[in-house]
Amino acid sequence: MQEVSTMAANLIGSEIIKLGAEITKRIREGQSIYNLTIGDFDPSIFPIPERLRDLIIEAYTKGETNYPPADGVPELKKAVQSFIESKQGISFGDDELLIAGGGRPIIHAIYQTLVDPGDEVIYPVPSWNNNHYCHLSGAVKREIQTRPEDGFLPTAAELKPHLKNAVILALCSPLNPTGTTFRKEQLLEICELVLEENKRRNRNQKPLYLLFDQIYWMLRVEGIEHINPLQLVPELKPFTVFVDGISKSLAATGVRVGWSLGPAPIINRMKSIIGHIGAWAPRAEQVATAAFLNERDAMDLYVHDIQEKLHNRLNTLSLGIENLKKKGFPVNCIQPEGAIYLSVQFALKGKRKPDGELIETTQDITDYLLNAAKLAVVPFTAFGCAPGTDWYRVSVGTLKQESISDLLDKLEKALEGIS
Repeated sequence: MQEVSTMAANLIGSEIIKLGAEITKRIREGQSIYNLTIGDFDPSIFPIPERLRDLIIEAYTKGETNYPPADGVPELKKAVQSFIESKQGISFGDDELLIAGGGRPIIHAIYQTLVDPGDEVIYPVPSWNNNHYCHLSGAVKREIQTRPEDGFLPTAAELKPHLKNAVILALCSPLNPTGTTFRKEQLLEICELVLEENKRRNRNQKPLYLLFDQIYWMLRVEGIEHINPLQLVPELKPFTVFVDGISKSLAATGVRVGWSLGPAPIINRMKSIIGHIGAWAPRAEQVATAAFLNERDAMDLYVHDIQEKLHNRLNTLSLGIENLKKKGFPVNCIQPEGAIYLSVQFALKGKRKPDGELIETTQDITDYLLNAAKLAVVPFTAFGCAPGTDWYRVSVGTLKQESISDLLDKLEKALEGIS
C-alpha cells in the first residue's frame, strides 16, 4: 500500500540542505571543516543591518503581531514600489505587487499559478531548485545545458528551439549557483525571443511567461550592472514575473521578507495561493523593512559595505585558484560577478589519491576535497548538471576573510597529493 501521494513519494529533498546538514554534523563532532555549501550568511560575520534589527524589535514591542494583509502591509508595498522605481527605473501598481515570506513561496506560487500538469517549463542548468518546483507543479522540465565559457548562462540560440510549447522560462541573475550575470546584449536577445513567441501564439494558448529571479541583484561586484528585462523590452511587462526581496542583499535569509512584481491577474492568483498556505512575511518584519527601505542612505551604506566584503572574499578566492592553476594544478574558476558564489572547477577525474585509489566520479571529487582539504563545496550536480561534472559552487557567506589563506594552503597540499 502506498502511504503518501505519488508526488510526495517521488519528491527529492534539497541536495544542498542534506549536504550542509552532513557537514554541520561533522563540525559538531569536532572536525575542522570549511563549510562553503549553504547559500546563507553567518550572522557573526554578516549581521543584518543594525537599524533593521532595531526596527524589527520596535515593531514587536508595538504589538505588530497579528495577521498581515494577504498581499502585504500597505507601507511596505509603497516602500518597495518607490525603491524599485528609483533603483531600476520600472514602476508597478498596488495590484502588481505581492509581499510574501521570502523568495521560495513566491517561486512556488508562480509555478502553481501558471503551470498545469504536463505544461513545459524551460530553465538553464545549473539552476537552483527549478527541477523541484517542476515536480511540485507537475510540469515537464526542459533543461538547457549551458557552458562555462558563457558563464553557465543560456544564450538565445540555445533557448529558441524549446520555446514553442513552454509556459515559463525561468532565469536568474546574478545566477545561483554560479555568481555570473547577464550582459545587456545577451539578455536583450532572449527577451526579444520571448516577446516574439508571445506574438506568435493564438488566444487558445497560454502565454510564455518570463520568471526572472533577481534576489541577488544588489550583490554585484564593482563595475557589473544589473540588467532588468523590462528596461530592455518594456513590452514584456504583461509576460514577466519577478522574484525579489531582502534575504540576500541584507543578509536576512531568516527574516523572510520577499516580494513579487508582475501582471495584476497573475499577482492576484498568487496572493490567493500564498494566503491558503499562510506564507506571508511576518507583520513586524514587514513594518520594519518598510521603514528601512525608506531610510535610503542607511540602506545604500549597508549594501555598499556587504558588497565590498563579499567582493574581497570572492576576489581573494578567485586569485588563489588562478594561482594554483598557474602552478599546474587541475583547477579553474570563472571571474566573480555577483551574489555570494564562485564557480570553481576541480578537474580531478582520472587522477589518483595518495593511497593510489582512482578518482572516478563527482562524488569521489567531493569526498577527496572534504577529507584531504577539509573543504566542503557543492557540485553542480545538485543544480541539475549531468553526473560527472567537476564544477562546484563555493559560497562565501560563512567565510572569514582572514581564513582564506589557510583554506588555499590546505587545498594546495591536497592537490599536491594527487597524481
